[in-house]
Amino acid sequence: MRQPTTDSTVPHESAVALRLTALGIVYGDIGTSPLYALRECFSPLHGVAVTRESVLGVLSLVAWALILVVSVKYVGYLMRADNRGEGGVLALMGLASVAAPRKAATATLIGLLGAGLLLGDGMITPAISVLSAVEGLEIATPALGHLVVPLTIALLIGLFALQRRGTSGVGAVFGPVILLWFVVIGGLGLRALWADPGVLWALSPSFAVVFLAHQPGHALTVLGSVFLAVTGAEALYADMGHVGRRPIRQTWYGIVLPALLLNYLGQGAALLADPRHATSPFFMLAPDWALVPLVLLATAATIIASQALISGAFSLARQAVMLGFWPRMAIRHTSAAHVGQIYIPTVNALLMLSAIALVLGFGSSSALAAAYGVAVVAAMITTTLLAYVVARFVWKWSAVAAISVTVVLLALDGSFLFANLVKVAQGGWFPLVIAGTFFVLMTTWRRGRQLMQQHIAAESLDLDDFYELMRVERAARVPGTAVFMTGTGTGTPAALLHNFTHNRVVHEHVVLLQVVTADEPRVPPTQRLKIEPLKEGFVRAVALYGFMEEPDIARLLAHADLPGYAPNYTAFFFGRETILRGARGGMAAWRKHLFGQLSGLAQPAVAFFRIPPEHVIEVGRHIRL
Repeated sequence: MRQPTTDSTVPHESAVALRLTALGIVYGDIGTSPLYALRECFSPLHGVAVTRESVLGVLSLVAWALILVVSVKYVGYLMRADNRGEGGVLALMGLASVAAPRKAATATLIGLLGAGLLLGDGMITPAISVLSAVEGLEIATPALGHLVVPLTIALLIGLFALQRRGTSGVGAVFGPVILLWFVVIGGLGLRALWADPGVLWALSPSFAVVFLAHQPGHALTVLGSVFLAVTGAEALYADMGHVGRRPIRQTWYGIVLPALLLNYLGQGAALLADPRHATSPFFMLAPDWALVPLVLLATAATIIASQALISGAFSLARQAVMLGFWPRMAIRHTSAAHVGQIYIPTVNALLMLSAIALVLGFGSSSALAAAYGVAVVAAMITTTLLAYVVARFVWKWSAVAAISVTVVLLALDGSFLFANLVKVAQGGWFPLVIAGTFFVLMTTWRRGRQLMQQHIAAESLDLDDFYELMRVERAARVPGTAVFMTGTGTGTPAALLHNFTHNRVVHEHVVLLQVVTADEPRVPPTQRLKIEPLKEGFVRAVALYGFMEEPDIARLLAHADLPGYAPNYTAFFFGRETILRGARGGMAAWRKHLFGQLSGLAQPAVAFFRIPPEHVIEVGRHIRL
């Protein structure tokens, strides 16, 4: 089981490797923001003149956004809220739900909304990142401008096609490539700063205040573009379980933040030297001979940044399945050594088609920028709200302290959200629609499963009554073991009752197995399986898995101490339910229909629980909701 990674006791080589891994996995997204963030701030659509006052003001806003949002909120505050070493909105939701049971329903709704927003982010990031890098071709060779969109689509298809092979093969080069990226962008910024070191005054927050006060008409639209500089901050928290808290913090302060500040300040110096650079201040930092290599390096960096979001979407989808908010899906492991490296074909296809559609629909990274900011800042607000519950009920902060910190962070997030809301009509509607769609789907699936379990429980026979039925009917006991999967810890499984009703036989050994998902990422092996002996050769077993784990029932039982259990003489009984709409309440008719459709898309339980199909017997039944 992967535990929280720390490097206080690892050798020097391992500590260096962890930091390189942190660069490759965590910082690709925020590290490629200089490609478009400052350009969008001075977009002609905003009407901000390239003067020394406006350039220093915008640079100051960018610098302090990085400091307050990333350094203070994420690195300093949120990364303390780990769920057994794991981060991310669903991990935080689980932590908050356990810490404050009375607020569990609210925490769940907030977490699901955040998950939907992050999935929207996962669709937009590959599109805007790769497109912004390939657009450098127009600067290097204007005649190739017409190839930007086709080449971007080709790269996206290639990127998503490689997902089935896993990231273990190319993962070793992710860190070094991103390290080279930060060295190059920091160096380019330093080169431009050498000509105008006075730009360093932008590090004073006074210039941001003056800009906002003197140009209130432009402040709102510019602030929405400034936020693009901190997109990717959620990855610091979400990917904490991969490399640990310390490597992320050290690489942020030692490499990433200095390189980003140098590059943004350098872009500002280039703008002051020649306002015409506003069309592409990032690529204008490079000398002519370095433009093509810089475009190639930027493309590699954006592909890596996209890879991090794609892998994050896979992990998020797996968590949703294990927590019961999404139908079972085929999940393939791409590495025998790293449990976190998975591939989900359905999610991969959805992300690829969405990214290609976004490139075709918006046509440029500038047009996509409007959609990008809304998704990320809304997700950040959900994280801030969940963190309040953790601070109040897990860290035991006083109400005054927890509320004070949350109000300050919400004011920061809210200012960016308000600035981005003006972009809803320009494309910001897309992530909101995506988030709303996934929210409805996840809540419908969860509610439908609850109603179905209630229906099954209502028709279930008490186990003592089943024992009496066995005695009255003089059940034949046949050799071997039967494992009946059940969704509850009480009563007689429907498959057992139906099998007995039709065949009048009961196996010599019977295991009533329930699989439960814990509100923590991983469960220690010693707590994996609980066995309770019952009467008549029956055993009740509860298998406990974390929401970052995947059940392997055949392997689990093969190593369990179960009386009479032998893999070759064991039959697994599953109930296969067909959902029919009825007059029962609890959910609107359209949601019942949607739940039925989702049920049809679910992966068979046999494959999900990794049980040999030749040992499986399915018992069908209709359930009318």
